[in-house]
Amino acid sequence: MSPHENGLSTAGCQTANAYAARYRDCVAKRSASLNMSDLAARAGVSIATVSRALSGAPGVSETTRERIRLLAQDLSYSVSPTAARLARGANGRVAVVTPDLAHWFYGSMLEGIVSALRDSDLDVLLYEVKEEAERRRFFDELPARRQVDALILVAMPISRDEQDRVELMGVTVVMAGGTLGDHPHVRIDDVAAARQATAHLLLAGHERIAMINATGHWTLEYAAPGARLRGFTEALEDAGVPVRPDLVLHQPWGSLGGAEGMSRLLSLARPPTAVVTFSDELAFGALRTLRRAAVPVPHTVSVVGIDDHSLADMVDLTTVHQPVTEQGRVAGRLVQEVLAGGSAGSPHVTLPTHLVVRGTTGAPPSGHRKDTPPDGPPGLA
Repeated sequence: MSPHENGLSTAGCQTANAYAARYRDCVAKRSASLNMSDLAARAGVSIATVSRALSGAPGVSETTRERIRLLAQDLSYSVSPTAARLARGANGRVAVVTPDLAHWFYGSMLEGIVSALRDSDLDVLLYEVKEEAERRRFFDELPARRQVDALILVAMPISRDEQDRVELMGVTVVMAGGTLGDHPHVRIDDVAAARQATAHLLLAGHERIAMINATGHWTLEYAAPGARLRGFTEALEDAGVPVRPDLVLHQPWGSLGGAEGMSRLLSLARPPTAVVTFSDELAFGALRTLRRAAVPVPHTVSVVGIDDHSLADMVDLTTVHQPVTEQGRVAGRLVQEVLAGGSAGSPHVTLPTHLVVRGTTGAPPSGHRKDTPPDGPPGLA
């Protein structure tokens, strides 16, 4: 349809287009001249409240957030990424430090962290410090860099000296998968996780229960092996079952360590009827040894892991699930809360674990439902 058919002259169309162009220019100039302080003044709130409201950060009521959003929309105001970052912190970057990118646990944790920070206008800088030399160099150079507003450490212990160097930065520090002094953290209760695994076997009727715990080449001690050993021993003691030194092994972390540990247990004069492993990877190795030795699982030996590895379901492994990805999400949210409001609402978060019963656990074989203590007092060596 031509302009004439629509009742408009060509001159009229040109006039209308000119008015529209002038209106767009006017709106653009008005938007460009507005800044966050102008919007805060018109809304009668602080600049920090405007920043949190428009970025979706916590610390603002929904009524105030909606009022500021509608005012910004009416004024055609938009937040520039640079301004938003300056309001949040000096750099708009979060450093995530992990000892291993290839391992499923750290990869799942990283997935949660990135998903939580995806819409936050914060860039993620990833550092892998797998070797001891890399680790020392990273923490030695950290205070001089100070290129970030927050630091997330993923399930890695740090020394007192390294912690002091982190404090020199004066930035937000969050530990994901562990604790670090009074800094915000998210973790599971490793003692409770091991108790859940052991209690499951006790309820099934087992008494001769072994544990394959984890050791590593770590210079600094990880808290999880000690905590899971404590949960194992506490569960046995609470049930009145003696803890036998020959049934508590410490093997290198990984499936090979589990395979070797299970071989050692099978070589005993009286092998266990059930085994708790520090992790699912150790359980995978233990199951391989049992399969190669033609030992039926769970009819002769039951096996339960901890973590709920992505492959645990494929091998039908009974395990204790820990929410790894969710720990990463919580760590990301803790960072946002501290950067937006100066503190986190609940800075110390412990997420629950739960037992996942599959096909590698059952009742002990007949004749093994009661156990006779060996000579000498029970206890750990």
